[in-house]
Amino acid sequence: MKNTLQAMRIERACRSIETREPAPSLSELAQEAGLSPAHFQRVFVAAVGVSPKAYGVAHRQRRLRNTLRTSARVTDAIYDAGYSTHSSAYRDSEALGMAPGKINKGGVNETIQYCVTRSSLGPLLVGITPKGICAVEFTSTKQARESLQQRFPKALVEKANPRKMRWVKDVVACVDNPLLPADLPLDIRGTAFQIRVWRELRKIPAGSTESYAGLARRLGAPNSTRAVARACATNELSVVIPCHRVVASSGKLTGYRWGLDRKRKLLKREGLTVTNDVVTQPANQTR
Repeated sequence: MKNTLQAMRIERACRSIETREPAPSLSELAQEAGLSPAHFQRVFVAAVGVSPKAYGVAHRQRRLRNTLRTSARVTDAIYDAGYSTHSSAYRDSEALGMAPGKINKGGVNETIQYCVTRSSLGPLLVGITPKGICAVEFTSTKQARESLQQRFPKALVEKANPRKMRWVKDVVACVDNPLLPADLPLDIRGTAFQIRVWRELRKIPAGSTESYAGLARRLGAPNSTRAVARACATNELSVVIPCHRVVASSGKLTGYRWGLDRKRKLLKREGLTVTNDVVTQPANQTR
């Protein structure tokens, strides 16, 4: 009963943050939940994975990204997304991956080079910006450009020779031998919570697995298992951000964006035993 009431309070707080302008303060949210600000903050972080303030920022970022694609003017989009000033929107632009003006133009003036190369697990798309690797996906040549163009509708998406692109060999090596360290420059774009999950995924050693619940605990947000699973499912840098190392608490393989067969093979290449789609953990690992 207590957990149900707590979940309802957090749900109401999230809806309040999403719909009220300006966003309610921590004190206001805590008062509405009938809790002290400190207690409410702890409960919210445990359930959602980020603080109420960070949740509000992430929500405004999502709205800003959507409104920028359809608004005629950047100023209109910024205010429609819930920002009170231009400066606050531009301060959050780092998490958006590019400045609001560029998003408004669909990534115009940004160049993304890509290639589809061979790997032992099938055709592999590697997309690169000047900042680093922005995409690693198992997909066909036909679908590769479409995938990148959907993410960056007005960016200059250029097909390149794999031999002339930086880091392609290193990415393929990570697929063929995932025991190799993947110390590569990445251009990671997502919400604050997604980025936290993806960074934590990179800390899971090769030859090890973690459960979704375990990953949520590592983030200090034990009730955010579903949100963690969603973040893993939206990972656009396969293998380099090793979401294949996350399994159910029972050790059973769960959904994988690029197919369970690939997930199974990657784990086996890291020396893990997979029997009937259940991973046998090494003796020194716990979930």
